[in-house]
Amino acid sequence: MQIGSAMEQLGRYGTGVGLALIHVGALAAFLPAFYSPSALTVAAIMAYLTGALGITLCYHRVLTHRSLRLRKPLEYLFALFGTLALQGDPIRWVAVHRKHHANADHEGDPHDIRMGFRWAHVDWLYRHNIAMPSQDEIERFAPDLYADPFYRALQYLGAPLQLVLAALLFFLGGWAWVVWGVFVRLVISYHSTWLVNSAAHMVGYRSFRTTDRSTNCWWVALLAFGEGWHNNHHAFPFSARHGLRWFEIDMTWWHVRVLAFLRLADNVRIPSAPMQRRLAYANVRSFGKTGADTV
Repeated sequence: MQIGSAMEQLGRYGTGVGLALIHVGALAAFLPAFYSPSALTVAAIMAYLTGALGITLCYHRVLTHRSLRLRKPLEYLFALFGTLALQGDPIRWVAVHRKHHANADHEGDPHDIRMGFRWAHVDWLYRHNIAMPSQDEIERFAPDLYADPFYRALQYLGAPLQLVLAALLFFLGGWAWVVWGVFVRLVISYHSTWLVNSAAHMVGYRSFRTTDRSTNCWWVALLAFGEGWHNNHHAFPFSARHGLRWFEIDMTWWHVRVLAFLRLADNVRIPSAPMQRRLAYANVRSFGKTGADTV
């Protein structure tokens, strides 16, 4: 037990140090020597591939919630992009997120907003967290991915793939491309994802009755490719579409429609109008960081 506890503490320490070093590395972007228009372009392209296609579309809507089905080679490619976002391998990411939905804003939620903004945003990753899924829970929450040898292999390839990417960027564009294509891009991707866990459980409005504090936050939706329509998502976790009203811009949903049109995706699921009416409030409710909703 003591050895296991020490290993857990060492892992948390490593995560905290790693996140700190990535943020420090991103500060080099403020030095003129590490800036170029091409480096900014590389950061934008890599943020799109790893964030929009890798995390939002593949990790979240395809793998976690099975909101749609991609052709297997495309699913694997997008999962590789997600691995390069350095937010964890697909099995662990999916298990954590499924546990979050099973206990959202209650005991057992890995990033419970009741413990405050900082905890839900980032502290849950590197501080002692009894709700973080154990290995047994990971296998229980993500048995579909754990049964796939490809995803089991990705458990060990996050850091090596990131190093290969950094070497490739250095070869093609020098340190400027590494700073922007790795460090800046990772920081942007991290906070865009983390804001869904923090801000989108604190500020915004609620269209549907749920047992958690999820909100629809427009600016998080813009930063996270549509993930900020979080109350919609918690009301209908299976839905491939998060922006359910005409003004709720959901860029990832646009991707889903294009992929379906190209016959690269099928089994696309969205809630029916009667399902939405059953959970809808008579009037949209605003939700501030100190408020609490009643169901």
